[in-house]
Amino acid sequence: MSLLSRAQAGDDKAFGELVEPFRRELYVHCYRMLGSVQDAEDVLQETLTAAWRGLGSFAGRASVRTWLYRIATNRCLNWLRDGQRRPRPEPGFGPGDDVPAPTRTVEPIWLQPIPDALLEGLPDDTPGPEARYERREAVSLAFVTAVQYLPPRQRAVLLLRDVLGYRAAEAAGMLDLTEDAANALLKRARAAELPRAGAAPPSPRQVAAASRFADAMQDGDVDAMVGLLTDDAWLTMPPAPLEYQGRAAIGAFIRHVGLLDGRRRYRLVPAGAHWQPAFGCYVSDDGDPVGHALGILVLTMEGERVSVFTRFIDNTVLPYFGLPRRL
Repeated sequence: MSLLSRAQAGDDKAFGELVEPFRRELYVHCYRMLGSVQDAEDVLQETLTAAWRGLGSFAGRASVRTWLYRIATNRCLNWLRDGQRRPRPEPGFGPGDDVPAPTRTVEPIWLQPIPDALLEGLPDDTPGPEARYERREAVSLAFVTAVQYLPPRQRAVLLLRDVLGYRAAEAAGMLDLTEDAANALLKRARAAELPRAGAAPPSPRQVAAASRFADAMQDGDVDAMVGLLTDDAWLTMPPAPLEYQGRAAIGAFIRHVGLLDGRRRYRLVPAGAHWQPAFGCYVSDDGDPVGHALGILVLTMEGERVSVFTRFIDNTVLPYFGLPRRL
């Protein structure tokens, strides 16, 4: 008896063996859809529960992988339609706060970084003939951030077609759309001009440059931090809507908010997120030997300089990085 037949007959161990090869990639797909490692975990569990309950009706017209992606994508769409279910951290700096005028104000989005450990084990080969993004590109912070600004169904079609490589008819069937409707959604999603990034991992020189940036922050040396930025670098702080571009603007913001004011000691612990340099951030005030977590910092590198400095203020993601709340 085949593995599928045994699972359909009620063998839960066979079901586990059937879905295990797809568990990690389904999780990452849910993360791209939702922008949250916690929500992705919950929706993956919903997906597997629904698959187990519905396995008896699986007729084999599509592969098990495609069937699971259909369930996962629609569960994500339901999750987005029903609204955010988890408590969210306060956005932090907003337009009314006493901070330097931002370069731009964006729509706040809920986004958590994903640790490298949860990206391991993804398929190395191109997922399908329609794929446009390489594996590393499709989990870059810039790509995942941009995807969160797309309407949910555009987001779903784009990920199914351009990341997973499903053909138009397959993607339409998974979403219960006509092929024309799916193609129209894809056209609008592609018009958003999502960023492309180098698919290669950070070079040793880039890793060293990121470490110098972290050392400068730990030393309280704003000038050294600014000197490691590209001329057009961005500082972003999801879910805060304020963004700063350029060395002068970023340096002024850091100095104004007292991020490095001499009374605080920062400690940065290498973490790794989105296959990019990242650090768990801890701060001690007034000589306190205990460092209290201040979220995750992710650096996007351009050559040996930092082109985007992203600070995530949410500490609930720390366990996924194996990091404590106090250091």
